[in-house]
Amino acid sequence: MENLKITLVKSLSGRKQKHIATAHSLGLKTINDVTIQPDNAQTRGKIAQISYLLKVEANA
Repeated sequence: MENLKITLVKSLSGRKQKHIATAHSLGLKTINDVTIQPDNAQTRGKIAQISYLLKVEANA
């Protein structure tokens, strides 16, 4: 199964509470935190919600 490498590139400070909660659910808390998540509909939905804060790369 394909995985996604997700990096938080912008601060969560001053963001909507829902967006902060979404970042935390992906395992991202501070700038430059990196997490590997499965490429599925749930992960894609979370990424779509906070895409302006993230850098996403395909990771086999």
